[in-house]
Amino acid sequence: MLNRNTLKTTILLAAMGGLMIGIGSIFGTTGAAIGLGIGLLFVGGSYWFSDKVAVAAARAKPVSREEAPRLYAIVEDLTTRADLPMPRLYVSPSQQPNAFATGRNPSHAAVAVTQGILQVLDEDELRGVLAHELSHVGNRDILISSVAAAVAMGITFLARMVMWGALFAGGGQDRDNVFGVLAMAILAPLAAALIQMALSRSREYEADRSGAELVGTGEPLARALEKIEAGAKRVPMNVAPEQASAYIVNPLTGRRVNFAGLFRTHPPTEDRIRRLRAQQPSSF
Repeated sequence: MLNRNTLKTTILLAAMGGLMIGIGSIFGTTGAAIGLGIGLLFVGGSYWFSDKVAVAAARAKPVSREEAPRLYAIVEDLTTRADLPMPRLYVSPSQQPNAFATGRNPSHAAVAVTQGILQVLDEDELRGVLAHELSHVGNRDILISSVAAAVAMGITFLARMVMWGALFAGGGQDRDNVFGVLAMAILAPLAAALIQMALSRSREYEADRSGAELVGTGEPLARALEKIEAGAKRVPMNVAPEQASAYIVNPLTGRRVNFAGLFRTHPPTEDRIRRLRAQQPSSF
């Protein structure tokens, strides 16, 4: 698992760097050099600071043992069982029930939950959710998901800058060149989103399975997913689409999105629940 995800992360970062150079090359050799410089900055930043970006995007704050004793007790028990280091714990003020894990490796991991999930779930259900998130940590999923989100955000931002630059400076450029820039500005974020979706779906099934194994049954997580899905539909969350794949349930579930099935970042929640309930405790 480590080698496979490390390879995926390396490919993702290399692709991002190549895309930056490709966008810059539209403007000539100087543009390619600038694109290379920006690409290197994004690659380094995505690796070292992707967890901070995710936590900041969720407006999550670190909590102490005194502030969240139930949360600490559950995570300490699960990390002991899983033989994992204790992650940093954060709470987001969002009232939508949800959670995510982030960080570049298990020794630099963070788990964030929302105020909503602490209010909605009982202790067994919360344990199931936290076991799922810690499984992402143990499976080394968190780096690639954090990097993918940072890559998508960076590419989207850069593409928008390029698009506006082409529109306002188009009069002095070759017509075909302007259309090439605009096409790149549209297709680059789409490519980043498709990469995120391809990486996200299989990871969720595996974290569900290993999370259920950690607690001994899939039923608490199945019940939790039912409540989180209902809460996500009812309570909106202000989160960037590029960060949505990090959460246990898509926080944008309640929004109307064209071609939602095509661009789904998570497996269908009902399918995840069915799989969890089909697992037998004897198989754990």
